[in-house]
Amino acid sequence: MKENSPETNEDLETRLAYLEYNQERLSQELYEQGLIIKKQEIQLKYLANKLKAYESSNIAPRSEETPPPHY
Repeated sequence: MKENSPETNEDLETRLAYLEYNQERLSQELYEQGLIIKKQEIQLKYLANKLKAYESSNIAPRSEETPPPHY
């Protein structure tokens, strides 16, 4: 087994710093994506409600529609 030399310790510290940096970046990205998803959920609910309101107010059910003139 190799003895712990200053180069090995420095290499391990560098790797650890790199891993900590990447973990922080990934954590921040995950947080930002969560915000985007929440915003999209709100938008989707809004659009679904608008569509329901549009369908119920402007379109008559088939039973109430008059047949075309050629029937």
